[in-house]
Amino acid sequence: MAAVTAQDSVDEHLDRWLKVLPSLDPVVEGVVKRMWVLVRHLGAVKEESLAAHGLQSFEYLTLHALAGRAGSASPTELAGDLKLSPSAMTGRLDGLERRGFVRRRPSSVDRRKLDIELTDEGRAAWRSALETQGAEEHRILSGLSPAERDQLTDLLRRVLIEAEHRDPH
Repeated sequence: MAAVTAQDSVDEHLDRWLKVLPSLDPVVEGVVKRMWVLVRHLGAVKEESLAAHGLQSFEYLTLHALAGRAGSASPTELAGDLKLSPSAMTGRLDGLERRGFVRRRPSSVDRRKLDIELTDEGRAAWRSALETQGAEEHRILSGLSPAERDQLTDLLRRVLIEAEHRDPH
C-alpha cells in the first residue's frame, strides 16, 4: 500500500475536475498539471531573480548564451544560439555593451570581424541571477532522496523522448 502524502494544489484541481469530467484520467492529469505548475513556479522565480539583479530576460539569455561559449563568441554564433536575426542580435549587444556587461573586440581568427566578450560585470550579473534560480531548484528537489532525484530524471527523460519524437501525422 502506498504511503499517504500531503495534498497539493493539483489534488484540489483533480477533485474539482473529476466531478465535471468523470472520464478524466487523474494520473495523467495530475502529472501534466504538476509539471505545468512547477514550470510556472520556476518561471516566476526566474523573473523575480532577474528583476532583483536588474536584468531583463533577454539580457540574461544573451549573457547565458555567451557564458556557455566560455565567455567569447561571434555575434553570428550568439544569434544562432538564440535564434535571432543579426539586427536583433546587434540591438541586444548594443544595450549590454552600454551596461558594461559585454565588450566587442577584434576577432582572433579574422580581423575583419568582431567577437563579443563577457566582462567581469556581465559574468557577475549572470552568475548572481543563475545562483538565485539554482538555489530554488535545489530547494524544491530537496524533498527527494538522491535516488529519487535520479529516478525522476530518468522518468522525465523518457517522457521527453516521447514528446520529442512526435509523429506530425
